[in-house]
This record gives sequence, structure tokens and C-alpha cells, in this order.
Amino acid sequence: MKRRLFCALPLMGAGLAPMAATANNFPSKPIRIIVPYAAGGTTDMLARVVGKHVSDHTGQPVLVENRPGANGMLGSSVVAKAPADGYTIGIATPGNHAANASLYKDVPYDTVKDFAAVSLAVNAPMVLVAHPSLGVKTVAELIAKAKAAPHSIVYASGGSGSSMHLAMESFASMAGIRMNHIPYKGSGNSYVDLLAGRVTLLMDIIPQALPRVRSGELIALGTASTQRLTELPNVPTIDEAGVKGYSAGSWYGFVGPAGIPQDTMTRLNSLIVNAVRDPDISRKLQEAGLQIVAGSPQQFQSFIESEVKKSAEIIRAANIKPD
Repeated sequence: MKRRLFCALPLMGAGLAPMAATANNFPSKPIRIIVPYAAGGTTDMLARVVGKHVSDHTGQPVLVENRPGANGMLGSSVVAKAPADGYTIGIATPGNHAANASLYKDVPYDTVKDFAAVSLAVNAPMVLVAHPSLGVKTVAELIAKAKAAPHSIVYASGGSGSSMHLAMESFASMAGIRMNHIPYKGSGNSYVDLLAGRVTLLMDIIPQALPRVRSGELIALGTASTQRLTELPNVPTIDEAGVKGYSAGSWYGFVGPAGIPQDTMTRLNSLIVNAVRDPDISRKLQEAGLQIVAGSPQQFQSFIESEVKKSAEIIRAANIKPD
């Protein structure tokens, strides 16, 4: 019996070797990155530059799929329902992974429980911009004008509950002013009316707003960052301009379905963190006005939970409803 047992041990070890190799060789087939918004935006760009880096360093194809619809919920549902093997991941933003939880009654997933946070990737600082026809050049002038005629100023956003909308509602509340909101289907669509002067105010991320500021079509009143931005060194923060404690921004990260094995999660996190920290990619993202903030799954999970709570407070206080 002893001899038979000892002879069996090498066979058992040989049987376990392929299992261990499989776990350590992730990925061994193509990875899908689900972008819950249309192609061409910041979310799409991030997925594609990271996907290419991961593919180049693993030898496996990375397929980027755009699944827009229902304010990001359609694409996010695909990720939540995918097998928890690490081969389907998605992009998380303040909309689909924070605001939607409070904005809609029938969200088809639990933002916290149905996903595994992989890594926060980048932050996108925001800037408050005005059309020249509004007749203001500073945050103080804007606040004075809004207080003199409540509801007379019309601002745009990329949709009810979007990061743009929540940032502006938070600003209005802290500044003690009341304005009218017009939601659009994405920030890109809002610029048509903004540049024509049909709406006169917008809070948007730097990658979208900066070209219009540099061209002189829009006036940068203040940045929503905690410190002045290198892209706009002469523009004060909104906090500096008098709304003490104010800050806002958008963010983008990677998530997968809940239950991804720990070794796979560790590998996924490493691939994504290394991608956004790659010198060439990092430079490209920073030139687009994005800030690299890659970190651990645990850090991103805690961040998502805090963002869900913060969004809920703003939505409740401003009584924001879906479009």
C-alpha cells in the first residue's frame, strides 16, 4: 500500500501542473473590453489605447465593443452577466457606475455587488466655460449675474445625472444660485447649441472643452480641480474664485463581473496599470488632459462605493430625474 501511494504522488503532481499553468498563463484567448458609450469619446479612446498595449504584451487579441444605450446601462449589463473569468471587462464612469444607481429605479445590476473593480485608470479634470454672449469672464461675475436674475442663465450638460450635470448642480448649490438646465445626449451634442449661444454655460472635462477655449470660442471661468491645471495655468480654480471647498471631475476605470479569481484579477490589474503607466500611453493620455491614477482593485472598489454615495446626495438634493 505504501509503495502504491508513493508511486501515485508523482502522477497527482503531474495532473496538477497543467491547472497551475493555466491559472498563471492568463490570458490564453481574446479579451473583450465593453465600452458602454458610442465610439469617439474619451471612454472609447482609453479602452483602445489600453487594449492595444495589453494585446502587444500578451500576444492575445483585445476586442473593443461599443455597446451604447440607456445611459451606459446596456453595456454595463453585458459585463455584469459575463462569465467571471476575466475575459470580459468594461469601462466604469461616474454615470454608469455611480449616478445611475440613484437616478433610475430599474437599473439591471447592482453597481457595487455585481462587479469586480480592476483598476481606476484616469481622472478627467473639469472646467467651467461660458459663451462670450453671457457677458461674464470670472466665476464671481457669473454668480453675481445669476443671483441678480435667478433661472435666467441656461446651462447644458451631457444628460441628466451625467458627471457634467452633477458637477454643475453641486456648484450651483455651493454658490447659492439657481439656473436652468438643458440635458443633451452626450457632451458632444451640447456644443452645437453652446457655440451658437443658445445655451451659455457648461461644465465639462478638459479634453472636450480645451480646444474651444484655446480657439477663443469659449471663456474658461474656473477649473473644478483642487489645483490649477497646467493646460490652463492662468485660470483659477473655482475654490480660489470664492466657492470654497468646491471640486469636481470625471473618472474612468476598468471593471469585470463579480467573482473573478484572485490570480486572474491580479494579472488583469497588472496589465491595465502597466498600460496606463507606459511612457508613450501616459504621455498621450496627459496630452488629452487626463491624469493617470491607476491603483489596486481594493482602492478602486472603495472609490466606487464613495462615488455612489456622493452622487446619491447630489441627485437627492437637486431632485434630479432621468431625461
